[in-house]
Amino acid sequence: MPGLDFYRTPESNGTSAVTAVPVTPIEESNRSSILATPSPEVPLKAGAYYNPRLDPKNFLEGPLSWDPATRLRQMLARPGIVIAPGICDGISARCALEAGFDCLYQSGAATTASRLGQPDLAIATLNDFVQSAQMVCGLSPTTPVIADADTGFGGTAMVARTVYQYARAGVAAMHIEDQVQTKRCGHLMGKQVVSREEFVSRIRAAVIARDSIPGNSNFIIIGRTDSAQVLGMEEAVTRLKLAADAGADVCFIEGVKTAELLSSTVETLAPKPVLVNVISGGLTPSFTCKEAEALGAKIIIFSLVSCVAAVHGIRAAMQSLKKTGTDFTSAQGMDPKAFFEVMGLNDIISLDARAGGSAFDLV
Repeated sequence: MPGLDFYRTPESNGTSAVTAVPVTPIEESNRSSILATPSPEVPLKAGAYYNPRLDPKNFLEGPLSWDPATRLRQMLARPGIVIAPGICDGISARCALEAGFDCLYQSGAATTASRLGQPDLAIATLNDFVQSAQMVCGLSPTTPVIADADTGFGGTAMVARTVYQYARAGVAAMHIEDQVQTKRCGHLMGKQVVSREEFVSRIRAAVIARDSIPGNSNFIIIGRTDSAQVLGMEEAVTRLKLAADAGADVCFIEGVKTAELLSSTVETLAPKPVLVNVISGGLTPSFTCKEAEALGAKIIIFSLVSCVAAVHGIRAAMQSLKKTGTDFTSAQGMDPKAFFEVMGLNDIISLDARAGGSAFDLV
């Protein structure tokens, strides 16, 4: 199967074997937030993944690609931090593009909230995420979108299906994590994680699926661990090393609590790029983009920037309407045409005119 060719055995190339941890069953009386605890490591037969076509050095030069996944690989290979604001719907995506951002982040929490009006507790499905991604990616097809894929929505077959559907939707990169299927937002307490082996199998399934896409897909796999709050930072870094060996292109450690820990994580995982997630009031300090870059992070996402702002803005507008009986104040002078211009009205008018139409001569 395509993809398996890139997993080299230690016997053939001398690389160290990927390691895994056998899971010791936990008695029901002792079951806590830890579902799998580290135990003596045993080597797996397969070695570290390496695909020469995806080597970062191949993306250092040349103009930025029109393909969003290739474009994101170029951005990762070149100087500067990639800044991806979290978007929750079409309006927030339009506002992010208007502000000049060249990468977007489809947050799982924000998508669950905007599409379903529910908290981030494994309620949204693959279909919810894919439908949202199709819409977002269609607004600016060359702009890379990094999308949350939770746990992959099931076993290895579902992980592979997630990769296929995300790539087909136009997503440039997805991150997959090591929480149990009944997961929760990474900045809530009480998280539970799967064994190292299961996490690695998710990453491997995603990589194999990517490499089986016809046409040499550059789709990016991001390995995320939520184990820092459950098993400690040392275990979290070990899991990310295993994810990198399994083929993850980027490492994402959720809930890193200090600048020193972020810096040391980046140093330990080098040269693999590291993503940091900043949520105001969350587990991670409110690093600025410059601070995160100085600490060595290659990607910074602000998962809830749009949906939290939306709650504040919409709540204020609704309270004002309830109190005053008018939306005049909350509109702040924005008439319908001005609103639709943010949504791409002028692009559609231009397209119609260039095609010889006259439907929008007067708007």
